[in-house]
Amino acid sequence: MKQQSFSDYEYSCRKKKTKREEFLDIMEEIIPWDEWVEFVRPYYPSGKRGRPVKGIEKMLRMYLLQVWFNLSDEGIEDAIYDSYAFRKFMGINFVDEQVLDATTLLKFRHLLEKNHLGEQMFKAICRGI
Repeated sequence: MKQQSFSDYEYSCRKKKTKREEFLDIMEEIIPWDEWVEFVRPYYPSGKRGRPVKGIEKMLRMYLLQVWFNLSDEGIEDAIYDSYAFRKFMGINFVDEQVLDATTLLKFRHLLEKNHLGEQMFKAICRGI
C-alpha cells in the first residue's frame, strides 16, 4: 500500500468530492488498465536506447486526461501540476517523481494513432459495459 502524503491527508478531510473526482473514480473502475497496457506494450519503446521510458499505464492515464478535458499537451502537463484530482488519478507524488513532459505525451499519442490502438481500447471498453 502506498504511503499517504500530507496533501492526501488534507484532501481526505474534505466534506465534499468534486464532480471531476467523481468522474475520475468512475473511469478508474471501468477502464481495463491491464488489458490496455498489453495493447500498447508491443509498440512501446523498450528503453534500451535513449532516455528511460515512462510506464505505459502512466502514459495512458495522462493521455486520457488530455482527451477527457480537451487540453493541449502543455495544458495537461500544467493541469496535473495544478489539480489534486489529476495527480491522484495519475498516481504522482511529487516527492518521488514529476509530471511527464508534453513532448513525451505527444510521442505517445502519435504511437497510439499510428498503430490504431484507440479502436482496440474502445472495443475493450464496450465489451466491459
